[in-house]
Order: sequence, then structure tokens, then C-alpha cells
Amino acid sequence: MKLYFDICCYSRFYDDQGQLKIYMESEAILNIINVAKQNNDEIYGSPALDLEIDQIEDIEKRDKIKYFYEQTITQKTDYTENVFNRVKELAEKTKIRTLDRFHLSFAEINSIDILLTTDARLEKACSKMDLNIKVINPIKYLMEVIHNDSST
Repeated sequence: MKLYFDICCYSRFYDDQGQLKIYMESEAILNIINVAKQNNDEIYGSPALDLEIDQIEDIEKRDKIKYFYEQTITQKTDYTENVFNRVKELAEKTKIRTLDRFHLSFAEINSIDILLTTDARLEKACSKMDLNIKVINPIKYLMEVIHNDSST
């Protein structure tokens, strides 16, 4: 299995954990990462994630997120002509923000199975598109995995 977490997922631990949804998403992300590592699944990073992390103004938060990200990923993608071409295609078809188009393109070009995001707007927009990957919230994904494991 190949997974890609967007910046929302890496940042989730530094959001208000007093909010139940944020806390549950944080726990789901940790569980998914732990299961992925146990199963030797690949967790991909990308230059778009590097860029978004570098844009975090709070230095302490940026350093923590960067460390967590670097400890989590097992593979790293790079820019290719195919990525840029896919970004252009997505720009013509959707109003998804530029960095999210890059995340989708990196994931699709590298045949990643699941792109995890806590961004409900991105998840909803992607559900209406014909993509080669699944874009899903970590809680929903974890529930699917638990459901599939219990039915086997």
C-alpha cells in the first residue's frame, strides 16, 4: 500500500486537541502511520509538502512538523514533466488550490493508493473527480480498514 498525507495531516497534531474532531483525526493519523510501518507500506513525501512546511511562520511549529514529516515518510517523489502536466490538467478542470493540485499530481503519477487529508473541501471536490487515487479523511479511512479487517 502506498500512502500520501497532505500537510493538514502533518499539522493536525499542533491544532487545538481540545476539539473532539481534531483529536480523533490526530489519533487516526497516528494509527494509520503505525499500521503502515508494521505492514511495510510506503508513505510518500513530496516537494509540495516540503514547500508547505517551509511556509509555516511559527518556527517552533515548523520545526516540529518538519521533524515528524521526515520521520514518517519512507519514499520521496520529485518534480517530473508528468507531474507538471497533470497539475495543468487539474487546473483546467477544478478550482482546487495549486498546492493541492500538486499533491494530487504527485500521488497519481506515483501510483499512490490513498491520499489522506483533513481538508473536507478537498475531499469533497476530489469525490466529484475522476482520479486514479482515493482521497479520504483519516478517520473514514481507518474505519474502512477496521471494517475490512473485521469482515475477513
